[in-house]
Amino acid sequence: MRSGKNTENLSRRQLFRKALLSLTIIACLPLFLSMPARADQLDDMRRSGAVGEAFDGFARARDGSAQGFVATLNEQRRAIYVKRAKTENVTVEQVGRVYAVEIFKKAPTGTWFLNENGQWTQK
Repeated sequence: MRSGKNTENLSRRQLFRKALLSLTIIACLPLFLSMPARADQLDDMRRSGAVGEAFDGFARARDGSAQGFVATLNEQRRAIYVKRAKTENVTVEQVGRVYAVEIFKKAPTGTWFLNENGQWTQK
């Protein structure tokens, strides 16, 4: 019986940790997107199709002209994800996936998204 209770407590802790991570990320998302000029530039590049977003929370250059911009953006995102992962004791990949959901919600119409299966779809 005891191991069942330990498993249940572990599951509850994991659920709590994930919920806390999600709430923390949502609360910090405005800070993440607070650089107005960069945010405007990102939205413009998304609308044009030069930049897409992916399931992992990182941007993808869909046009060669956007590679430098995307590299800088992804460095900034990775720093945020690493910090958040350490704080929440989860993986960077888990953090990126949570951010990806929020990025999708806030991205302008016309933004391209790369699914896990490698297919691009447009919002």
